[in-house]
Amino acid sequence: MNFLRTTLSAVALAAFAFAGSAVAQNKPTVGVAMPTKASARWIADGDNMVKVLKERGYGTDLQYAEDDIPNQLSQIENMVTKGAKVLVIASIDGTTLSDVLAQAKAKGITIIAYDRLIRDTPNVDYYATFDNFQVGVLQAQSIETALKLKEGKGPFNIELFGGSPDDNNAYFFYDGAMSVLKPYIDSGKLVVASGQTGMNKVSTLRWDGATAQARMDNLLSAFYTNKKLSAVLSPYDGLSIGILSSLKGVGYGSGDMPMPIVTGQDAEVASIKSMLRGEQYSTIFKDTRDLAKVTADMVDATLSGKTVEVNDTKTYNNGRKIVPSYLLKPVAVDKSNWEKLLLDSGYYKKAQFN
Repeated sequence: MNFLRTTLSAVALAAFAFAGSAVAQNKPTVGVAMPTKASARWIADGDNMVKVLKERGYGTDLQYAEDDIPNQLSQIENMVTKGAKVLVIASIDGTTLSDVLAQAKAKGITIIAYDRLIRDTPNVDYYATFDNFQVGVLQAQSIETALKLKEGKGPFNIELFGGSPDDNNAYFFYDGAMSVLKPYIDSGKLVVASGQTGMNKVSTLRWDGATAQARMDNLLSAFYTNKKLSAVLSPYDGLSIGILSSLKGVGYGSGDMPMPIVTGQDAEVASIKSMLRGEQYSTIFKDTRDLAKVTADMVDATLSGKTVEVNDTKTYNNGRKIVPSYLLKPVAVDKSNWEKLLLDSGYYKKAQFN
């Protein structure tokens, strides 16, 4: 009888433990809307979000819209219909989501803007991102250092590229960079031969590398037939690759035409390889693993009724409200530190660069 009672107790405990495990893994579904798979960066973001959320017991619904705004709207509507309790959205165009987010908010869904601010709606609860102004500062500082501008060197010719005009981050990147570069432009140490400054002239719709390459082609043929270009402010690696292709096409990087200092962002594999070849000069590393963890912390806190941790309540006005934000620190990468930042941290494997 004692044996039977002990056995039944063990079975009951095992069943209880299994039920507890099932409950732990039966957390709500989180909808994750990403803009495109065309950029390796967004693939990493999606993978890291799913990994962290699943480790914490959440269901996930990850969708990529391939830079098609109606497609992203439809995907988010489906997430709302299927009962997602939280939406994590990296928007294609941060001004187009007002109606679908109103529907989500009516159902009590929490909305977290991921990396890109969602604009013109009160229905954004939190924003998880990197310090986007600082990204631009770091990009410009790499130009400042490489050209020894602080030491009074110059003048040098520079051209400016901006990100997509429908991405709020693009303006922060540009403003951050210009906070460093404008004094040198004003003093004549940097010369924009094309005269093209301001996001209304230098932006690149949808962050498209081919568009950047075509614009660089035009700039070179129109303004640089008899002068050399020394630097290009590029806000994103995908643009940098296109810009570099244009530069190489007219002989930069060979003979007596050294490659201009070209910046970037996202530390994509292709751009790190370009950097190691002596082409792209620098990039900005934003560890998407950390961003995924911060976002998952927001999900945990909001669904458990706890206070969501933020570290910025002043910067990000989306046109309707100041969105409480958590800002992570970006890091500049060049040939001197890429192994420590990208390989030693486990973000990439060395075999990816062989």
